[in-house]
Amino acid sequence: MSTRSVRPSEKDADSPELTAVQSALAAEHAAVYGYGVLGGRLDGKRRAEARAAYDAHRARRDALARAARDLGGRPVASDAAYGLPFPVADAASAERLAAELEDRIAGAYADLVRACEGARREEAAGALREAAVRSARWRGRNVAFPGLAERAAGADPAATGPVEAAGADGSR
Repeated sequence: MSTRSVRPSEKDADSPELTAVQSALAAEHAAVYGYGVLGGRLDGKRRAEARAAYDAHRARRDALARAARDLGGRPVASDAAYGLPFPVADAASAERLAAELEDRIAGAYADLVRACEGARREEAAGALREAAVRSARWRGRNVAFPGLAERAAGADPAATGPVEAAGADGSR
């Protein structure tokens, strides 16, 4: 799914934190849309997992919109629709899309962790962890460096260990 570029205004040019908040907000908008698309292709336990993720992304989206306002910015609006990276025709492609959404969210939150401090950094790190765990659940295995595509690209996915190593079994 593509998310539009988030460019700060001249007034916000010196605020990497606001830029990162806006990028994470744009990613959350895309995730909410994506989960709306894929939820209809799932049933049973997987549909319940998708619904929980959808609700979590809506809550994070709303919190990020408040954070953008608190930082003096105008929250980036969602697009009317988003291009999907591939057709979602069945449960397998829906699960693949969910993993992709979570990977992209993890990237946005990794940037936010780098750009902020204090409570917002702690929240961003928690959101990054949650996205990594959800991605591992959807994919059936974890990724070496969730949110850091440039590091994960060269990593051997088989060397990362079982999903449970990422806490995907609900443990910490």
